Amino acid sequence: MAVKIRLRRMGAKKAPFYRIVIADSRSPRDGRFIEEIGYYNPTTEPATIKIDEEKAAQWVKNGAQPSDIVKKLFVRSGLNEKLTK
Repeated sequence: MAVKIRLRRMGAKKAPFYRIVIADSRSPRDGRFIEEIGYYNPTTEPATIKIDEEKAAQWVKNGAQPSDIVKKLFVRSGLNEKLTK
C-alpha cells in the first residue's frame, strides 16, 4: 500500500480550505483517509498553515510520500528541516 501525505479539499464553493491527510494513493482526493495531521487555509491573509510536526515526522519516517504542494507547505512552515534530519 503506497501512502501519501496530501490535501483534502473542504469548505464552500469559491472559499476552499484544505486538510492535510495521510491517505492511500489509490483513494480519491476527498475520499477515505487514514489520519488527519493538519490544515491549510489559503483564503486568510497571510495563509494559515497548521501541521502536527510529530505525526508528520512519524509518517515520513514510515515511508509516506508528501505531494508536491504538501512539500511546499512543509517548507513554508519550517518543518522541512526537521523532517530531513
